[in-house]
Amino acid sequence: MTDFSEEQKRYLEGLGRGLALARAAATMPAAPATSGPERIHLEAQNRVLASGGKLTREEEAKRAKHAFDMWDEMAANAAAAQFPKGTDVFLYKFHGLFYVAPTQDSFMLRLRNPNGIIDAPKLRTVAAIAEEFGGGYAHVTTRANLQVREIGAQHTLRTLERLAEAGLTSRGAGADNIRNITGNPTAGIDPTELYDTRPLGLSLHHAILNHRELYGLPRKFNIAFDGGGSVASLEDTNDIGFRAVRAKGEVGFRVAVGGITGHGDFAGDLGVLIRPEQCVSLARAIVRLFIDEGDRTDRKKARLKYVLARLGRERFLGEVEKRFGAPLERFALAECEPRPALRRGAHVGFHAQKQRGHLYCGVALPVGRMTSAQMRGLADIAERYGSGTLRLTVWQNIIVSDIAATRRAEVAAALTELGLTAEVSQARAGIVACTGNSGCKLAASDTKRHALAIADHLDRTVTIDTPLNVHITGCPNSCAQHYIGDIGLLGAKVPNGEAQIEGYHVYVGGGFADQQALGREVLRDVPAAEVPPMIERLLRAYLESRAAADEPFHEFAKRQSPEALRALALAAEAA
Repeated sequence: MTDFSEEQKRYLEGLGRGLALARAAATMPAAPATSGPERIHLEAQNRVLASGGKLTREEEAKRAKHAFDMWDEMAANAAAAQFPKGTDVFLYKFHGLFYVAPTQDSFMLRLRNPNGIIDAPKLRTVAAIAEEFGGGYAHVTTRANLQVREIGAQHTLRTLERLAEAGLTSRGAGADNIRNITGNPTAGIDPTELYDTRPLGLSLHHAILNHRELYGLPRKFNIAFDGGGSVASLEDTNDIGFRAVRAKGEVGFRVAVGGITGHGDFAGDLGVLIRPEQCVSLARAIVRLFIDEGDRTDRKKARLKYVLARLGRERFLGEVEKRFGAPLERFALAECEPRPALRRGAHVGFHAQKQRGHLYCGVALPVGRMTSAQMRGLADIAERYGSGTLRLTVWQNIIVSDIAATRRAEVAAALTELGLTAEVSQARAGIVACTGNSGCKLAASDTKRHALAIADHLDRTVTIDTPLNVHITGCPNSCAQHYIGDIGLLGAKVPNGEAQIEGYHVYVGGGFADQQALGREVLRDVPAAEVPPMIERLLRAYLESRAAADEPFHEFAKRQSPEALRALALAAEAA
C-alpha cells in the first residue's frame, strides 16, 4: 500500500478535525436564545463546546439561567424560609448573598461600596439590617467593603429591598463578577496625592451596574485605582491596577494587569500611559478581552493572569486596543516620575488633610468587626465632627474624614465611648484577617480569633516602633493576601497524634508598592497556639539585628535567607 503524501496527510487531519467539531456542535447543549448584551458570554461558551471542551459546573449554571432573572424564585424561597440548593447557591452570589453552610446556616450579605466610601445614613442602614435580619455586626473586608452575616433565609428579599431604598447595592458583589472598585481611602483629602480617583471609581462602578454583559465573567475580577496618596490601595494585587503618575509635565495613569498574589503574581505594567478620562473605557476593553479569552473549563486557571501568559504582553495589548477602538500610547515606565512615598500605618490615627485645619481619623476595628451600635455611633461621629463621610480601607479599618483639628480630643473621647480607638500599637494596626472557619467553609483555621490572640500577645511582650503587617488567611484563596504581609499566615490542619488541630504555614518578607515582594515560606504546620510566641521571636530578632533604628522589617527580612529566618523563629524553642 502506498503511503499518503504530506499534503494528503494534512488534508485528512484537517478533515478529521472538521468532522470532530461538527459532531461536537451537533451534540452540545443548545445555547439559550438571546440577542441581549450577554450573548458574548454564550458565544465564548459555544467556542469552548465546539472545540470539544467541557464547561465548568458554574459555566453550565450561568448558561442555563441568568442570575438576575431569579427574583420570583428568590421570593418563593424567602416565603418558605428556604435556602437555595445546587448551583442556585452560586447564582445567589450575583446578588451578594452567600449561603455559608455548614459553618453558619445563614446568608452572608456583601455590599458594593465604590472607593470604599459610605455616608453616615447608609452606614446606619447597614447597622439596621445587621440588627434586624442578621447577627448584629458587620465586617470590613480586604476590598474596603462591608459584609453582614447570619441573615436568615426568610429575610433575603427584604434585605435587598432595604439596600435599594437606601441607595446601596449588593449587585455583583460575589461570584463571577467585577468586585468592589477600590482606591486610596484618603482620596481627595491626602496632601501628597497626584490625582483624586474618586470620580473614576464611581464612574466605573456605575458602568458595571448598568452593563449586563459585565457580569458572568469566567471568574471574579478585581480593579483598583491609585492616585498617589499616602495610604495604599494595593492596586498591584488586582487584575487591573490604574496608578497615577506624573509624566511629560502632567498627570496620567499607568496600567498594570494580571495581579493575583494568591497565584504568585503582582500586576505587571502594560507599557502604556493613558489620560484619566480613558481609564473606564480601557477597563471595559480589558474585561471584554477576559470575557472572550478567559478559561471556562478550569476555575483554577480562569483569571486574567493566565490570559496574559497565554497571549503574551504584546498580543494581549493588541487585542485590548481592538476592543478599546484606538491605539494606546507606548511610554516607558522609567520616563515617569517616582510615585509619592507611602506612609505605612497612616490608615490608623489622626493625620492632617490637604484641607487646612482639618484632620482625618483612622479608627482601628478589631479584625474589621463593628457592632450595629458601633456603626450607628461612627455615623453620629462623622456627622457631628466631620462631613458625614466614612471611608473603609483594605486594612479592615474605617476612616472618619474632614474633622476640625480643634475637635480631635472630642472625637477621641467619642470613640472611647463606643469601645473603639484611633491609637493602637504598630502590630495591632497592621493585622489583617479573612473570615476564617467561623464563617467560611473553605478556611482551615479561625483566623479572626487567632489574629486577636496574636495582637494581644505582641502588645504584652514586644514594642514595635516601625509599621508591620501580619496577614492571616484561612485557605489558599488568600482573601487576606498572606503573600504580601511582612509576616503571612496560611491556615492549615496540623497533625497532632491521630487527630488534627488548627495551625498555619508561615511566610516572611512580603510587601507591596515600592517594597513589592512575595513572602517566602519559612515554616509549615505551626499549631495556632504556638504562632504568637513564634512571631514574637522573629520580631525580637529584628529589633536586635536591624541595620538601623528605622530599618523596616521588610528590609531586615530581605537580608535573611529562609533558613536563617526559620532558625530565628525557632531559636527559643531550641533553647
